[in-house]
Amino acid sequence: MRYKLTHRTKYNYQGSVNTYHSVVCLQPRQLESQICRNFALQILPTPAEVVSRIDFFGNTVHYFSIDVSHKELVVVAESDVESFAKPPLDESKSMTYQNAKNHIWQTRSVKVELLQYLLTSPFISWDEAITQFAQRFFLPDLPLYSCVKALCQAIFNEFKFDSNFTTVHTPLQTVLKERRGVCQDFSHLAIASLRSMGIPARYVSGYLETLPPPGKKKLQGSDASHAWVSAFIPPFGWCEFDPTNDIIPQERHIVTAYGRDYSDIAPLKGIIFSSGKHTLSVAVDVIPKGG
Repeated sequence: MRYKLTHRTKYNYQGSVNTYHSVVCLQPRQLESQICRNFALQILPTPAEVVSRIDFFGNTVHYFSIDVSHKELVVVAESDVESFAKPPLDESKSMTYQNAKNHIWQTRSVKVELLQYLLTSPFISWDEAITQFAQRFFLPDLPLYSCVKALCQAIFNEFKFDSNFTTVHTPLQTVLKERRGVCQDFSHLAIASLRSMGIPARYVSGYLETLPPPGKKKLQGSDASHAWVSAFIPPFGWCEFDPTNDIIPQERHIVTAYGRDYSDIAPLKGIIFSSGKHTLSVAVDVIPKGG
């Protein structure tokens, strides 16, 4: 499937901003199942220079600074992406949970490579309550793939999507207790559950094409950034799951970046020199262009 992606971010500041330094993580990844054919970044006010590089996780990030006084900042990222369906996996060929855990922790080269996805990270930690929640699904003799799938299904069935309940700083313990949140919360909870069970897991940032109700036209700007999870499952390697929608990501899921959690791959993060409050608006369009 071919998509045109537009991600528009607008900041309005109460007081003038004299200096702004930012990191943008919005360019879709180049993967076996996905090709980013074009990417363009438009920024107003226009910075003197935009520098791109590949970060530690293999994502393309862009850096820019604005040294002119401004009260409004607009960042528009446009991408042309082609994504492909992934072949189905045979769950029965997954290692069992216990064998997979032993393989990961007892094979030094594997453990060293994946250690960053096994430990706590800025937005992900776990306590006894999260570990007990996870233990329901990770039985020693079950295929690990089935265990992860059951965990994500439980989050979908037992938790309510509520865009007004959490912020980026809401503790996972609160999400678990209140059984509500958004895709970011559900992904962080799934990752915390996996890591508490000794299984490597990473955060996936990207987009999901949303389908309108039957007979209705798709609204411009109705799509949004999305998040899901990737778990390391021998012998398959990294496998993706979407706990918010209880689906296995396919061509409608477009990957922007991988990281330990949201803090590694936020779409925009920066430092400003100003005072006063600001407002933020984000509009995302994922428009099919045909195959």
